[in-house]
Amino acid sequence: MQPDMKQKKPDRAGPGEAVRPVQKPAMEVRYLFFSYGNNKFLKGTSFTIEEGKITTIMGANGCGKSTLFNLMTKNLYPRKGNIFLHGKNIQNLGLKDFARRVSIVHQYNSSADDITVERLVSFGRTPHMKMMQGHSDEDEKLIRWAMEVTNVLKYRNREVSRLSGGQRQRVWIAMALAQNTKILFLDEPTTYLDIRYQIEILELVKKLNREYGITIIMVLHDINQAIHFSDRIIGLKDGQVAVHGAPDEVITEDCIRDLYGICLLYTSPSPRDCS
Repeated sequence: MQPDMKQKKPDRAGPGEAVRPVQKPAMEVRYLFFSYGNNKFLKGTSFTIEEGKITTIMGANGCGKSTLFNLMTKNLYPRKGNIFLHGKNIQNLGLKDFARRVSIVHQYNSSADDITVERLVSFGRTPHMKMMQGHSDEDEKLIRWAMEVTNVLKYRNREVSRLSGGQRQRVWIAMALAQNTKILFLDEPTTYLDIRYQIEILELVKKLNREYGITIIMVLHDINQAIHFSDRIIGLKDGQVAVHGAPDEVITEDCIRDLYGICLLYTSPSPRDCS
C-alpha cells in the first residue's frame, strides 16, 4: 500500500475573502537514513506530524519504530536526512533548548528508591531554570498542575517506588507535563501495564490532546488501541513509511497483512499465517 503523503494545496480565497494561512506541521521528517553498522534501519523515511493531533507510529518488531523515535527525540543522529521542529532543524538545537520545546516519556524509566512524587515531577522544570536558581511561583504552579491533571497530587509525598505500575507511569507523564511543552513523545506508554491501566493512560493522553492542545507522538503495539486513540497512523515496514493517514482510512486487512505479515479475518477469533 502506498503512503498517503500528498500535501494539501493552499486554500484559495474567493472574491472578497481573506486567504487563510496554511498551518505548518509540528514536525517534519525529510528523507531520513540510519544504520547500525551494515544494517539499514531507516531508508529514506519522510512524513509530517500535524499540529494538535495524536499521531501513533506502529509496525512489526524490527521495522524501525524505536530508531525513528530516538532520532526524533535527539537520542540518535541520522546518517542522512533532517528532522524539523516547527521549521527548525533539531540538529541545530541544544538539548536544553530542545527540552523547552519537546517533552519525552521513555519506555523504560527509573528513579532513586526514596524520591517522592513531587520531587520527581519537579525535575520537569529543570530545562527552564538557571544555575543556582530555585523554583519560582510559576514553576510551583506548573508542578502542581501537572500532578493534578495526571491525578497523582494525592501521592505527592509518597515515594515513587511504592506506587503501582500505572501510578508510576502517570508520575513520569506528570514530570513531562511540568516541562510545559507543546509536543509530548511517548514510547510505548502502556508496556507492562494491565488492561485497566493501559486504557487509563491512553484516556489521559487523549485528554492532554483534546483539552490542553498538546501534540502527541507515540509508539504503540496494540492495533486496536492505535485505531481508537489516534488521529493519524504512521505504519513502518522495513525502515520506510508503508501507510500514513487517518486510522479508518489506512487500517485495513491489506494494511495489517503488509505491516505484520498476518491475516486478521473478521470471521475468525485468531490470526492465521498469510504466507
